[in-house]
Amino acid sequence: MGKQGSPRGRQEENADLDISYGDKEQQFGNLLVQHGGDPPIGRRLAGGDYNSDNVFLAEGLKNDSAKFTPCKGAYVGKRQMGWLHRHIKSIVFTLLLMGFLFLLDSLLFSIFDPVMLQNKFPLQGSSKTEVEMVPRTVKEGPVKLYERLLNLAASSLAEKEFKQESSKLWEEPYPQASSWKPCADKTSPHAKPRNITGYILISANGGLNQQRVAVCNAVAIASLLNATLVIPKFLFSNVWKDPSQFGDIYQEDYFMDILKDEVNIIKELPPNLKLLAVEAAGSLITDADLSKEATPDEYIKKILPLLLRNRVVHFLGYGNRLGFDPLPYELQRLRCKCNFHALKFVPKIQQTGSLLVRRIRRYDFARSTLDKQLLGNLIPHVPLRDHHAAEGPSKYLALHLRFEIDMVAYSMCEFGGGETETRELQTYREVHFPLLLERLKESKPLSPEELRRTGKCPLTPEEAALVLAGLGFKHGTYIYLAGSDIYGGQSRMQALITLYPNLVTKEDLLTPNELAPFRNFSSQLAALDFIACATSDVFAITDSGSQLSSLVSGFRTYYGGGNAPTVRPSEYRLAAILSRNKTIGWHSFEGKIRKMINEGQRVHVRGFGRSIYQHPRCKQCMCRH
Repeated sequence: MGKQGSPRGRQEENADLDISYGDKEQQFGNLLVQHGGDPPIGRRLAGGDYNSDNVFLAEGLKNDSAKFTPCKGAYVGKRQMGWLHRHIKSIVFTLLLMGFLFLLDSLLFSIFDPVMLQNKFPLQGSSKTEVEMVPRTVKEGPVKLYERLLNLAASSLAEKEFKQESSKLWEEPYPQASSWKPCADKTSPHAKPRNITGYILISANGGLNQQRVAVCNAVAIASLLNATLVIPKFLFSNVWKDPSQFGDIYQEDYFMDILKDEVNIIKELPPNLKLLAVEAAGSLITDADLSKEATPDEYIKKILPLLLRNRVVHFLGYGNRLGFDPLPYELQRLRCKCNFHALKFVPKIQQTGSLLVRRIRRYDFARSTLDKQLLGNLIPHVPLRDHHAAEGPSKYLALHLRFEIDMVAYSMCEFGGGETETRELQTYREVHFPLLLERLKESKPLSPEELRRTGKCPLTPEEAALVLAGLGFKHGTYIYLAGSDIYGGQSRMQALITLYPNLVTKEDLLTPNELAPFRNFSSQLAALDFIACATSDVFAITDSGSQLSSLVSGFRTYYGGGNAPTVRPSEYRLAAILSRNKTIGWHSFEGKIRKMINEGQRVHVRGFGRSIYQHPRCKQCMCRH
């Protein structure tokens, strides 16, 4: 689901970044050697002007032959043979040169042309939803809102490509980050009677990350009410279309063992309670029965009496129904313990996740505490014998780019796609967000310009590329893209892939056979993205409200030891910077982008009401040394 956002209109013409292939050859000519083991970026289809030239020559000879008479044929033939003999070297050289230029053109095209993303990034974006979209009658061209800045970015990256890179780009800017250490796994010294009230059933909704939050909240509520928690169930969603249950994603026995001294957890209800008609007994709790981010007092007043009377309560569609403050110290600590220690992915996910990470990095050993926590012992802690030290560790940046069609449509923004985009997004809203349209009829919505000015629009791939370029990440930076359902497909991705061609997804790095066990299980696929993002050298996000971004950045804070930086732009400040796109100089742009990011990375203790999953720097979760 997206946040409120903003728009802008007009589809740009079918033009590339202001860099011709000749310019690319001059600026990036030395960048054409691909990294060993990297997936291929793309291939150009054969054809083009070379073949048409042959047709023209053949056609010309055929027409010229009509001018010769029989009596002149022999003389002309000898004359032509003499001419060919005298110029044979020039002809051969010309043909060889044409062939070389054709091959060079094909190679440049394969590296720089983002048409390769057509299959990777479906044109309509989200594969989670089904809606009949307005057919496109015009060939898609690149959609660009900041063409001038993109040209400046390309020139800057070409200039800096062979200069020494500042290590600060790959490190936490503030050393205080390393003074915070994980300590939520400590067991409470205060023993209390357990399982004296009854049993709690949880049916969690949403995707992987929403369900994770629901499980941690359920553990805290079971402790609060002195109840036994039954292993949570996951609801099937028409959006996510994933039948996965808790045991398909997380290790059940490990989960129960880690929390055994805190909360009673069982896999199923006792037989005598399985036949209880929960709804008829009044023990079915929905969102309508609880406030969003409810306080512990609300649970004690509304839920505890039902639990004592019926011995069972069932939270249906449970999610974000427990607030962060005020909350007792022990409940806060328990939520951290559940999130950061008790929820381990099943071996199937860990194994494929370790394979994914090793292929991104191009080496076979673990390097950090994050590796061990997410992947167990599946990556050795010392290099394998066949590892070549000369290759060195490969750093990579993980980018969670939230530009799916549901988020784009919900934002009410415009993104430069013109009338086609407007019709598509309106059609999508009518099918999927009818309540949103009803609310908009009753109020005066902000204009697209106002939404963009106030930073309420989802960041486009183009804007993400400009932020990375402004921070100084080089043209050859290896980027892992979490998710690939980008609205607009290759027309949207062109700017990003031109500036940063070494961009890959899990579909690029894993074979169809390796991905086969996860097909049609969106939560399990999301778990692979979670692993690849959490273990990256730098994690860049475009939406701080995203659950994946929030949980991954919190995980990196908790286990990163001050060596796991997260790049999170301020949407409001970035909108102000980009509003000057027609006049701002590149040096000034870089300075403002770096200042914005550095200030967002300051080491703060968790503020009141902030998510403990995203901001674990507090005494309930981490210890300061």
